[in-house]
Amino acid sequence: MLAIALGFPLNEAASIGVIGAIDGPTSIFVATKLAPELLAPIAVAAYSYMSLIPIIQPPLMKLLTTKKERLIQMEYAPKPISKRTLIFFPVVLTLVVGLLVPEATPLISMLMLGNLLKVSGVVDRLSNAAQNEIINIATLFLGLAIGATMSAAAFLNFDTGKIMVLGLFAFALDTVAGLLFGKLMSALSGGKINPLIGAAGISAFPMAGRLAAKTANDEDPNNFILMHAMGANTAGQLGSVIAGGILLAVVSKMLGM
Repeated sequence: MLAIALGFPLNEAASIGVIGAIDGPTSIFVATKLAPELLAPIAVAAYSYMSLIPIIQPPLMKLLTTKKERLIQMEYAPKPISKRTLIFFPVVLTLVVGLLVPEATPLISMLMLGNLLKVSGVVDRLSNAAQNEIINIATLFLGLAIGATMSAAAFLNFDTGKIMVLGLFAFALDTVAGLLFGKLMSALSGGKINPLIGAAGISAFPMAGRLAAKTANDEDPNNFILMHAMGANTAGQLGSVIAGGILLAVVSKMLGM
């Protein structure tokens, strides 16, 4: 809505809005479909703010939570998970998301494929390759492909500046909303939930989860909320894919694309 107010057409505004998911692949995927001319600034904004998480989030965490809230310790009693459950999880999740949000199928299937390769335990060579050689090669060519579109005329303009500002605002708003919801959950649970895990509810995995855990640990060296923060971080990653798919489907239908 802010992008539209600043003069961007609907397809470009939707692509800019997805930056708020703080998910590079989702931002690139949606921008490629709706506004390929803005692919470079959107990718730069999304990945820039992901890398600036340790700078942007801590002041907001300190501002919106009290020391008492940051000291809340959460119980962690891991339960054994069967091999069958680990294998069924990525398969079922892909089918459910694909049926509910077909536009998000390419994103969720690639995310869950990596998960399936790892938990299956029978394709270690493929799993290791996906985690190392393949991802490195894909990242290299992705950077080269996007960089090739960043001509001075297309990138060094006022619209790019507006996109960067909107992306920063979206990132800050995401963190604030997560922290406020974390505070609500803390109040409803009688102080059993540390609201810092709300800041991890974005798609920047695993950096956001680690930062939330580190912030709690800095307040009390005996406070470990890493697993809870990673749970919120994983949910944020899945949510960003679904949100991107919904936005893509709605805007494409409105514009007849």
